[in-house]
This record gives sequence, C-alpha cells and structure tokens, in this order.
Amino acid sequence: MEKKRTTIVLFSGDYDKAMAAYIIANGAAAYDHEVTIFHTFWGLNALRKQEDVEVKKGFLEKMFGKMMPRGAEQLGLSKMQMAGMGPKMIKHVIDKHNALTLTQLIEMAQEQEIKLVSCTMTMDLLGLQQEELLDGIEYAGVAAYLADAEDGNVNLFI
Repeated sequence: MEKKRTTIVLFSGDYDKAMAAYIIANGAAAYDHEVTIFHTFWGLNALRKQEDVEVKKGFLEKMFGKMMPRGAEQLGLSKMQMAGMGPKMIKHVIDKHNALTLTQLIEMAQEQEIKLVSCTMTMDLLGLQQEELLDGIEYAGVAAYLADAEDGNVNLFI
C-alpha cells in the first residue's frame, strides 16, 4: 500500500497559525503520512534561528532582518496582540496545560522526519540566508512543493 502524503504551505508568520500547522503535521506523521511543510513569506520566520547570525547583507536585507521576528518564539498572534501581552498570555496557558511550544513542535517534526522546506525565492526576496535558518531543513522552490503536493492526500494552506 502506498504511503499517504500531507503537504502544508505555511505562509503565515502568526504563532497560533504556525502552531496549528505543526500540530497537524506532527499528527499526520504519527498516522504514518509523509509530511512536507513548505515555509514561504512570513512563515519562514518560524525557521529563523533565535540568535543573531552575522552574514553579509545589503541595506534593505538588513532592514527586513531587523523588522521580522527572529525564531518561532518571537512570532506574534493573529488576534489579541494586546501590545505584546497576547503572546505572553498564550505561552502561559500552553505552559499551564503542559502543551508543547511552537519550538518544541518544530523539534518534534524534525525528529519525525517531517520535511521542512524553506522557499528559496522568498529567501531571496527577504534577504534571508541559509546560515540564519535552523539546521536540517531543505531549500527548494515552488516546483518542489508542487511535486510533493501533486500526490498529496491532504494539502493545506495556512
């Protein structure tokens, strides 16, 4: 029997939406699906390393780098931002219920061999370099995502 395949395009840079994508991805992997998460535009921020990485960039790329959140735990919420209190509150609730943080969900995805893909075109547009992103991820364009999605049983855009 052929293995089922789930693909997710993570376009959003919102903490709660990225969390949903990773919860679905980890669940699908647990049900023996081959899973791909294709990170594009603001979704790439979930893959950024939290520490500052020295890379050579032009002025605009440096500005994008400073304006965008660095790493999964710096992402904002899609609703109830409340001057930064919303993310602190949701993380408190996550901790209180012993749920996994987004960073832990990303680590779990890597342990389950979920294919985490960074969109190379978006990286070029936003001035992100491989050294700034997590280790163990893949780099590809939309054609690679479409090849995975073509045989997908579940294809989501988040």
